[in-house]
Amino acid sequence: MTTSLSGARTGAARLAALASLAADETRAGFLLALLDGRAWTAGELARHAGVAASTASEHLGKLVAGGLLAEERQGRHRYVRLADARVAQLVEDLAAQVSPTAAARPRTLREAGAGSAMARGRTCYDHLAGRLGIAVTDALTGLGLLRQDTGFALTDEGVNWFEGVGIPLVRTGQRPLARACLDWTERRPHLAGIAGAALCQHALNANWCTRIGSERAVKVTEKGEQALSQLLGIQADTLR
Repeated sequence: MTTSLSGARTGAARLAALASLAADETRAGFLLALLDGRAWTAGELARHAGVAASTASEHLGKLVAGGLLAEERQGRHRYVRLADARVAQLVEDLAAQVSPTAAARPRTLREAGAGSAMARGRTCYDHLAGRLGIAVTDALTGLGLLRQDTGFALTDEGVNWFEGVGIPLVRTGQRPLARACLDWTERRPHLAGIAGAALCQHALNANWCTRIGSERAVKVTEKGEQALSQLLGIQADTLR
């Protein structure tokens, strides 16, 4: 009984420490920015959050020490990124709990445009989200390549489809092949996991999508519209 209580207290302490890290608005902003899957410098994050470099450095140190971020140094530059896919999933799941309808109205046309672009298509750590992510997920499901009735799972036909398109599904660690991730703008699940990450990376490498602005927004190119139409039957007007 004593051992059990001790373990519970330890778990509670770790949960409280994790919650305190994400409770600060600046640190939460850093975590959301890093959902683009890329490594950022401390200076870039400081400018993004509108805080002093010394303030950003202090917050980043806490996030690294808490295991939420990993850091790399190249010369005099310090880069940070989300520690792994599990941290990204945690941040995504927490962000999805905040209804977009409760968010403040955009103050400028620029903010409105950025919000519209993010809703249309974006990266969610290492997979596609927004209307683009939902369109791809629905198309895969409609073609029998992905099942959603018993949880997200690629069918045998789905695995063959990825191989046929030239998108390798490299299984590493305990990350699932397919996982549902709740889309915070569409309020529906999109494809994450190994398959979601592989598809997103292929879309960027093959110039089906291109990043726009400094946020996570992506835009489907003409080449991408053609590819997604031929491969998945997605109409171009749903991607614009």
